[in-house]
Amino acid sequence: METATIRIPEEKKNLLKAVASLENRTMNDILIDLIDDYVERRKETLELLAIPGFTRRLQASRREFREGKFVSMEDARKDLERRLLKEGSKGPRKNGNVRSQKTARSSGSSHGPR
Repeated sequence: METATIRIPEEKKNLLKAVASLENRTMNDILIDLIDDYVERRKETLELLAIPGFTRRLQASRREFREGKFVSMEDARKDLERRLLKEGSKGPRKNGNVRSQKTARSSGSSHGPR
């Protein structure tokens, strides 16, 4: 394990020392847990930012939202229910999975709108 030096205000160090004592842990163990939690909370963000074009699409979505180009949650829910009902009327595929509109279109199926 590597050694690192950190600078923290004395008051925070004293609080950390008190917490470590109460929990019967070392300050090092608490700091490692804090670092792990911090990195874990940001892992998803880093994964999203690694997707090619994600930042550009996100910025475009934010711009559209500011311009009022969005759908209310109620309208989105109604649309989803309508689509699910429409899909349900087609029945399950041979493997038992429900075919989505996207799958139906890309598979060359004659079912559903094009």
